[in-house]
Amino acid sequence: MGEHNHPEITMSSVPLAEHMRYVRAGDWKALANVLSESARKVAQAGADFAICPDNTYHQAFEYLLPQSPIPWLHIAQAVAEESYRFGYKHLGVLGTRYLMEGTVYRDVLEKFKIESQIPDEADRERINEIIFKELVKGIFTEDSRLYFNEIATKFEKRGCDAVVLGCTEIPLIVRPDDTPLPTLDSTRLLARAAIKKALQ
Repeated sequence: MGEHNHPEITMSSVPLAEHMRYVRAGDWKALANVLSESARKVAQAGADFAICPDNTYHQAFEYLLPQSPIPWLHIAQAVAEESYRFGYKHLGVLGTRYLMEGTVYRDVLEKFKIESQIPDEADRERINEIIFKELVKGIFTEDSRLYFNEIATKFEKRGCDAVVLGCTEIPLIVRPDDTPLPTLDSTRLLARAAIKKALQ
């Protein structure tokens, strides 16, 4: 768009506490209502479309999209398109327990004929604990970083050719140059998709 220029961005940031009560209850319809209110705010400010960098919240999209005044880009769609571009066929998905056990990635990846899998139950619990007790609080430990590498190694042994960093905070601790598998940073990919959409 030229030097010192970029698309205009309007943001609505709701406290995590407002969302988590619905996430913990699995009440995606109620969460969609909260997200829809954010959509109305940015639409009134002139936004043409919206994005949500939180992977887990995408489980509310089936209820959100019909009531939203503007369209939304889907984070798993951005990841699937990048995976397809690189020829990845089998992805390991990391994120909150709610995301890993949900259908956000599985449903979208299947449309691209890309297989996916998640860690076993014990690993899902530990990953969830690292996210909520460490990463969202700005705590980044070497033990946790190496643990994510261990999970990537397990994915590799189970036939995965890349790993989805399906949580906004995971890229803060995982180093792509030190991970056994190629990484797909969902937040960054969604941001790039938003730039592309805004420039169209």
